[in-house]
Amino acid sequence: MTEKLLESTKTNLPKIKLALESDLKKAAEEAEAKRNVPPAESSLPNPTGWRIMVLPFQPKVKTKGGILLAEAALERQQIGTVCGLVLGMGPDCYRDKNRYPEGSWCKKGEWVVFARYAGSRLKIEGGEIRILNEDEILATIKDPEMILHEY
Repeated sequence: MTEKLLESTKTNLPKIKLALESDLKKAAEEAEAKRNVPPAESSLPNPTGWRIMVLPFQPKVKTKGGILLAEAALERQQIGTVCGLVLGMGPDCYRDKNRYPEGSWCKKGEWVVFARYAGSRLKIEGGEIRILNEDEILATIKDPEMILHEY
């Protein structure tokens, strides 16, 4: 009896398709594919002296629950991030044997942690890069996804 009652109360509602649903999905997939991909080296400035060029970590476009984040929210997270990928190092980085007796703190291609407002920000196509002093690197990390990126 209960099964018949449950069967009779089921309704088949048509699935509503949003007009821009496919466009949003495609844009999210494209943004995810470009995430944390360094720009071509030829288009980047060369850090001088003891400076390090870092590409700030870019958060995921979609939350765990499937919500697409607005571009403004993504920009705020990128500005507030404390992680970045080392893109280049100046010729004098970590050469001072008195200050750095054990050698460099990081290498090109590693993920690093730095202070929130450290370095100079330069806008490039697709976001920004930061140029930091060698002593502004606080730590190296394996996976920037493990750090909470709050703004």
